[in-house]
Amino acid sequence: MTKISNRLSEFMKLETTAGIFLMLAAALALIANNSPLNGLYSSFLLTPVAIQIGALEIAKPLLLWINDGLMAIFFFLVGLEVKREVIKGELSSLSKASLPFLAAVGGMAGPAIIYSFINWDDTFTMRGWAIPSATDIAFALGVLALLGSRIPTSLKVFLLALAIIDDIGAIVIIAIFYTENLSAETLALALAGFALLIGINRAGVKSIAPYALVGVFIWVCVLKSGVHATLAGVLTALAIPMTGKDEDSKSPLNHLEHSLHPWVAFMVLPVFAFANAGVDLSVLQISDLTAKVPLGIALGLFFGNQIMITSLTFLAVKSGIAKLPDDIRWVQIYGVACLAGVGFTMSLFIGTLAFDSPDIINQVRLGVLMGSFASAILGYTVLRLTCKERIVAEKETSTASQTV
Repeated sequence: MTKISNRLSEFMKLETTAGIFLMLAAALALIANNSPLNGLYSSFLLTPVAIQIGALEIAKPLLLWINDGLMAIFFFLVGLEVKREVIKGELSSLSKASLPFLAAVGGMAGPAIIYSFINWDDTFTMRGWAIPSATDIAFALGVLALLGSRIPTSLKVFLLALAIIDDIGAIVIIAIFYTENLSAETLALALAGFALLIGINRAGVKSIAPYALVGVFIWVCVLKSGVHATLAGVLTALAIPMTGKDEDSKSPLNHLEHSLHPWVAFMVLPVFAFANAGVDLSVLQISDLTAKVPLGIALGLFFGNQIMITSLTFLAVKSGIAKLPDDIRWVQIYGVACLAGVGFTMSLFIGTLAFDSPDIINQVRLGVLMGSFASAILGYTVLRLTCKERIVAEKETSTASQTV
């Protein structure tokens, strides 16, 4: 139990610090795109980068290499975390998974419903219905870290499990709804590569190199197939062994997760945020604040999560489907539900898949920033007041007992 607690503590520290780095990267993007450096910022992101081996050529601007390449590494790490949690973690049993699962369903459905209600009469803007349906775990835990040790560990675990399930939902949404010009041949090759990975796993191979080589092959095939390339990271992760060569050796999955986590937290996600969070404020007008896309995203993130997560969690507990941890109060569940409205990285990512118009992408960024920051501020305020009340209550109890 102590080992698990220490592991969770290390994970929380890494994620919360990463959240601070994300905030700094987003701030730098805003400064760069709204200063004399804006031309350099745009040129940097549009820098052509090409790799060619014989007839095979992959040529993209740097921005797409970041979104398709670096984010594949992020999704690979997500896949590793999901596999670990499902097999022997917080999602390994129905009793553990039921509460965060239902909360995550509400956190995905609520924002999508609000966005769809606002954009229902426009088939073009409806492509962004999934943008507010994602929680940024690093950013949310970064806000939670500002409250220190006064937050119950079980509340942190609840937010962590909710966000992981939310990531699974985002992966499914991307795979089903954001694929275009599907190539059956290259997709079949990608699936063949995945089958090969499963075979390597079943053969008892513990070396990481074969999985990495086949994983790169799958990434190229998925990239050329029309399915978003980041899904290659998830497929590869699912085949990574969870057991080592013997009982005393670390498994390939644990080794990769610990090795990649700092790189993803402090390089991949901040670079993505820097490349995608640069709202061009010079072209914004007051009317843009109430345009359907940013309004749907902002209101979806802000209201959709806090209403639906709190409601479904309450119904699950009152119906007996799930049990609320003893050290968590309902107002704290509401505070976490507000923090789940911090969509940032995943929302920006889905936005780049839904739209390719620079003007609409700028509106997407505006909506994500408004909704995420409003959710972060409200969630922090609610939990801050909750923690203060809890500490006061404990002091009053202690004083009363001393008096008696």
